[in-house]
Amino acid sequence: MLVDTTGSMVRFRNNVRVSGSATGRPVVFSHGFGCDQSMWSRVVPGFASDHPVVLFDHVGAGDSDLSAYDRSKYDSLHGYADDLLEIVDDLDLRDVIFVGHSVSAMIGVLAATHDPSRFAALVLVGPSPRYLDDAGYIGGFDQAAIDSLLDSLDANYLGWSAAMAPVIAGNAGRPQFAAELAESFCRTDPAIARNFAHVTFLSDNRRDLPRVTTPSLIVQCTDDVIAPLAVGQYVHAAIPGSELSVLTATGHSPNLSDPEQLVATIRAYLHRRLPGES
Repeated sequence: MLVDTTGSMVRFRNNVRVSGSATGRPVVFSHGFGCDQSMWSRVVPGFASDHPVVLFDHVGAGDSDLSAYDRSKYDSLHGYADDLLEIVDDLDLRDVIFVGHSVSAMIGVLAATHDPSRFAALVLVGPSPRYLDDAGYIGGFDQAAIDSLLDSLDANYLGWSAAMAPVIAGNAGRPQFAAELAESFCRTDPAIARNFAHVTFLSDNRRDLPRVTTPSLIVQCTDDVIAPLAVGQYVHAAIPGSELSVLTATGHSPNLSDPEQLVATIRAYLHRRLPGES
């Protein structure tokens, strides 16, 4: 079903946009740190013909309502998960297929464990429950690397964005992806981005993973410096009944670098796991 997106404070706050078909399970796309909903522009056409598609911006990103930012609320990922559940409730969505990239993967995990009745499937693209290495756990960053990353971001967000976008995007031979990612970073409020970075890179959601009861697909890219393969394997092992798909796409953003492979992988999983999906 397509939903009227006018007149709601929830929809205004998160710049909610609904498109696609009036039939099928709704697909809700949630962007990663420093990005906005435009990061899904290459993926949406792969679902819009037979699904309602919901896009939104986290508060502080894109065209969200900056005045809605409350640091005490967004001092953990639970605040963003609450927003996701409010969007789903406001649109009266059921049987949601949630596709979350990077930090939004854990936001989806928190939302689905809080109210699993709303979700039909979770697709976690480049997820990481903890970026910091720990005893017996490889997160991809040691303490010095996390401290350096956050210090650099705190000192000069736009400079950090320009330097980090090529690293996050990977695909050195295709610099247009890094440029698009950097442009998205520039549409995020710097003060809010700094706070969100601390929440993102210092979070630890490992204990939440075994509580997931929603069918889950973990999508892992090759040569991902933000969420290396060991992290994807950890998430897969921790979420009961989950599946892991390792793409040939490189970098941390297959929604940019190989949207066709990402769409095909998601659709194949949905066909296997959800009745009626083609």
